[in-house]
Amino acid sequence: MGNMDKLWRQYVETRSSELRRQLVESYAPLARYVVDRLNLRPGRALEYDDLLSQAIIGLIDAVDRFDPSRGVKFETYAYHRIRGAVMDMLRDLDWLPRSVRQREAELTTALTRLESKLGRAPTDEEIARDLGITIAQFDALAYDLALQAMYSLEEMIGGPASESSAIGDLVADDNTPTPEAQAERQAERDILASAIDALPEAERIVVSLYYYEGLTLKEVGRVLGVTESRACQIHGKAMIRLRSQVHARLETSASADARSSGKTNRRIDSRYLSDPAGV
Repeated sequence: MGNMDKLWRQYVETRSSELRRQLVESYAPLARYVVDRLNLRPGRALEYDDLLSQAIIGLIDAVDRFDPSRGVKFETYAYHRIRGAVMDMLRDLDWLPRSVRQREAELTTALTRLESKLGRAPTDEEIARDLGITIAQFDALAYDLALQAMYSLEEMIGGPASESSAIGDLVADDNTPTPEAQAERQAERDILASAIDALPEAERIVVSLYYYEGLTLKEVGRVLGVTESRACQIHGKAMIRLRSQVHARLETSASADARSSGKTNRRIDSRYLSDPAGV
């Protein structure tokens, strides 16, 4: 039995505060990793130490809730709880200016309108023209929205991120899903996969590298031959497009469900929207 396995066994048996402290200290680098992985820009209302402190709070919560007997690696379980704790803090801060949020709503509406009209994903130039702004202004808007876009897909599912899907994603379900539930889950995967496939090439590459390959935005920028700032813009645009496309597909699917079976308010499973890599 390894040292960490032994430490976990002792902690589960005793719930000793000293053993708890040792566990938190042992996994503290994971909290820093999660914060760094988010690629958030510290500012006047968002200091790196604040993010790290919130990540540690998420780590402590993960230590308290973790059950080694379930056979899930603690690092995998804790990653989601730490990330969720940081996202909850960002939502509470509501640090984006009202004007930027208004522009975001206008952008989402423009995307939906143009995609319906053109039958494809609109180009940056077409979006900027529809909004009555220059490409430079559109890029600046995407950059402002990039941080919020880091968790915009999680916002669509509702509920606090720390309680949304981490446990459900990682702990085996003892109840076998019904055929109907399995079919609906597959349909949800297909909706998100289709939305990703419809992204412009650069945005699709960023989503693939960032979510599937685990690269940071700085590394993504190197692969694409652009700056980290530009990679951040592309990521923000991709998330905004995905949200718009998934909402449109869900509304179409919900309408079809309502006509065929009277069901309404269908909502995609959180595990597939909290991270595009969940498809």
